Amino acid sequence: MKELPHEIKLTYIIAIIVMLLFVGFIIMVVFVYNKKQLIQQQENQIKESEFQNQLLQKELERQKAIQVERERISQDMHDDLGAGISAIKLQAEFLKYKIKETTYTEDLEAIITTSEDMNLAMREILWSLNSQNDTIGNFIEYTSVYIERFLDKTTIALELGSTIIESETNLPVKARRNLFLVVKEAVHNVYKHSQSKSIKIQFEQTATSFKIEVIDDGIGLSEAVKKGNGLTNMELRMEKIEGKFEIVETTNGTHLLFQYTFKA
Repeated sequence: MKELPHEIKLTYIIAIIVMLLFVGFIIMVVFVYNKKQLIQQQENQIKESEFQNQLLQKELERQKAIQVERERISQDMHDDLGAGISAIKLQAEFLKYKIKETTYTEDLEAIITTSEDMNLAMREILWSLNSQNDTIGNFIEYTSVYIERFLDKTTIALELGSTIIESETNLPVKARRNLFLVVKEAVHNVYKHSQSKSIKIQFEQTATSFKIEVIDDGIGLSEAVKKGNGLTNMELRMEKIEGKFEIVETTNGTHLLFQYTFKA
């Protein structure tokens, strides 16, 4: 076999070297490009993270401002409205004992009753505004005391029970307010319509939800009660907090279930 001339061999070698250099250059360009892309991606992630942190910081500041405003309104109501309502009640009671005419006495009694109702309503609002009360434990304590005081003047026996995992679990003001009002409405309905001898209130916390059951041994729900505003209001209030309201089937009495699911 005839050997190739030296010049041709040299040409082939140079061509191969040039090709290798070209391939190496291409590989280097791709490597540098990928590295720049990776660096750019990391920088974008850092910028996105910083942006999210800024949004979170602004949201925390907004929530703190709302909390401060809630506490300010609560304090103003306590100092101004509370003192004014108490003063009206005291003046009406003073006049009631001073004036003996029956007509005036009845009017003054109405003023006293209205003042007491306003004072109670104001306390409920103050409780709902106070951010320190945004826990399941505080909700159960406040609601239980309210029910006990309300039923204390009746012949209805009360049984309270609770199964709580963590009493310090956060219960947002909107949920806390609406849950209290549905329980209050349920208990008032028992007193006014059920002819019950006893009522049981059960609080239960699971990993994902907070349940309240109101069970009585009365005559059950009449058609008038079913069509009334009470049950409709309960359903609407639970819808406001994306909760669940259910009338549980039972052989006697009435069994109401209110369930609030914790937000992630």
